[in-house]
Amino acid sequence: MVLEGKSVFGGIAIGRLSIYNKKENQVKREKITDVEAEITRFTDAKETAKEQLKGFYKKAVKEVGEVNAAIFEVHQMMLDDLDYVESITNMIRTQEVNAEFAVASTGDNFSKMFAAMDDDYMKERAADVKDISNRVISILQNAENGSVTGEEPVILLADDLAPSETVQLDKSKVLSFVTRHGSTNSHTAILARTMNIPALIGIDFSEDVNGKMGIVDGYTGTLYIEPDEEIMKKYEAKKPRMKIRSVFYWN
Repeated sequence: MVLEGKSVFGGIAIGRLSIYNKKENQVKREKITDVEAEITRFTDAKETAKEQLKGFYKKAVKEVGEVNAAIFEVHQMMLDDLDYVESITNMIRTQEVNAEFAVASTGDNFSKMFAAMDDDYMKERAADVKDISNRVISILQNAENGSVTGEEPVILLADDLAPSETVQLDKSKVLSFVTRHGSTNSHTAILARTMNIPALIGIDFSEDVNGKMGIVDGYTGTLYIEPDEEIMKKYEAKKPRMKIRSVFYWN
């Protein structure tokens, strides 16, 4: 099977396909009785999120440099945005709802607002709002983050990857990123390029490809699933000393 998408960063990766185990936050609307205590829950979770983002920034500076790590400083500022914070606290106070629901609702509303804008840069902020909101919700719910399972390096498949998810991944286990969504100028795409990891976007893969052998051609924007012997030989011939399930590059 051959799927075509857009290349974010050139290079070739050969290995097993692994669908990212993303933890989805299940949020229910609940009526609360102690409004001030619930607002404190939100505030504490927000501060914890900021501390986590400070850690991501330090890690990203070492891996991709200050310029590309700056997104995590932006995320910290977004968490303190007055409109964002007031929307959440006002919802908790006036509707007497749980913090998780208020954060999720506000995140969705702000994300839709950014996504509807004409400016491409502002559209990208939609994903940022979702990212910071999901982080706060995960903290409120004591939820674990998604992860790459197993010891074998893999070609990672996902709907999309937030910058915070990208920077947390164990790079020794990731041969390539392949996502259904995203854009070539997204922060995750920028991180992939800076980390020299082949990456494709716009690949409409099915769930049953998990565990199958794949080839990512970051030069043509192509994903081969269960490539036949001829295709495998073609790519092996390009680099005689190439190791299967490793990333390699050539001009």
